[in-house]
Amino acid sequence: MLLLATACGGGGDDKKQTASTPPAQPAPSAGLTSFYQQKPEWKSCGGGFECTTAEAPLDYAKPSGTKIKLSLIRLPAENKAERIGSLLTNPGGPGGSGIQFVRQAARTFGDDLRQRFDIVGFDPRGVGASAPVRCMTGPQLDAFFSADSSPDDKAETDAFAAQSKGYADNCKAKNAESLPHLGTADAARDMDVLRAALGDRKLTYYGASYGTYLGAVYAEQFPKNVRALVLDGALDPQESATGTLVEQAKGFETALKAFVADCVKTNCPLGKSPDQALAKVADLLAKADKTPLANTRDDRKVTEAWATTGIATALYAKEYWPVLRQALAQALQANDGTLLLRLADTMVERKDDGSYSNQTDANMAVNCVDKPNPPSLAAYAKFADEAKKTSPASARSWSGAACPASTGPSRPTPSRSPSPPRAPPRSSSSAPSATPPPRTSGPRACPPSSPAVSCSPSTATATPPTSRATPASAAPPTATSSPASPPRTAPSAADARTPQHPVDCKPPSTNGTPP
Repeated sequence: MLLLATACGGGGDDKKQTASTPPAQPAPSAGLTSFYQQKPEWKSCGGGFECTTAEAPLDYAKPSGTKIKLSLIRLPAENKAERIGSLLTNPGGPGGSGIQFVRQAARTFGDDLRQRFDIVGFDPRGVGASAPVRCMTGPQLDAFFSADSSPDDKAETDAFAAQSKGYADNCKAKNAESLPHLGTADAARDMDVLRAALGDRKLTYYGASYGTYLGAVYAEQFPKNVRALVLDGALDPQESATGTLVEQAKGFETALKAFVADCVKTNCPLGKSPDQALAKVADLLAKADKTPLANTRDDRKVTEAWATTGIATALYAKEYWPVLRQALAQALQANDGTLLLRLADTMVERKDDGSYSNQTDANMAVNCVDKPNPPSLAAYAKFADEAKKTSPASARSWSGAACPASTGPSRPTPSRSPSPPRAPPRSSSSAPSATPPPRTSGPRACPPSSPAVSCSPSTATATPPTSRATPASAAPPTATSSPASPPRTAPSAADARTPQHPVDCKPPSTNGTPP
């Protein structure tokens, strides 16, 4: 779903803005004046882009306290004489890098728009290059993503709870000061500071997936400062964390059924009928739950959780279906999960050296601060049972249980409390996915990770990054948010044997085009 919103005030917003134009909002409080009056110094950062940083208070209730740096990037408008202002963007998540997104997707916005708007991206607080939150090491994340998220007995449930609690405890221990201030409410306030720093009287904004929630919270907090919003793949801001998981399972169920229906048309490794194909996928995952698949790239075993994430990654876009067929054929015929693991790695932004981007950490942190979560794993089990009724092939995993398994960070009270955002699924928390060739119609929005994550297209350094939209071929009743960066080109069979750099942006959104 693509939503367009514009302010209803007086005209003149499309005229060149000048410093003499009166502000749309009353002057900021004295403690925030310096932030609103800052003039960032832009410098060339390659490829025609310019980069800078801007300051924001860590705690808006204490503006004279700790300050954080927010990193920005822009592709300047091509027609300076007719420039209208800036188009601020967010690709999804939470946890997706807006800097990576603009570096990769800025030129996919329409020519007319790029003539008159600077295309601007920023890493929200806690993400990427903006005071990034760090919770887990590479080996710890390997263990977290390998953990059985569809426990069958008390021992597996206890192990899953321990992994989840360990994650939450690590986040609190390493980010005690910043964690309570990483929510969407504070990120929206940062956006208003950035609007002023960019010299714009009102905000023009494009957000995909979780970015639609961020845009909605901004509009709620600063209704008079909105020029125009484009919300691509809009999330339901009223949806609960667990409700999101149920709806996301429906989306993956729809996408999986579309994939098998296409696969069985010719030489499908899963069989000759959709029902047979779905049964083979379920059987493969059940076997991986008992005995992990082999992997020839490194010493990790392809557990059920890794295999599930790999399958989910390829369901974000039809361009990945051929790769998924190949990955499933290898798994079924040779017990080789290497290619499934490669897909999963792109989703969770794991690099070949075993390190990860901070996408997953940021996703978990923001979601835990933003939304109320059930206090126990029993509550998640209840919602998992509910999801199985409508999505039997896609609801094995218990998603997003890192917050509930422990006491999450204290939830700050924003000036205007936003509705809880959607939570990402557990299987592939903040993660990236593979990205097909660039679209010409508009920027690609990073899809939500397997269970629910964030996304963000990535820089053009190596060859791999993410964003949050909805699974390919059929959007779920409600979109979700997710973090992740998919590869520019889907992994091939060779990737199973020849490691490559991590991917750069998740599969593109199918929810519309940019403004």
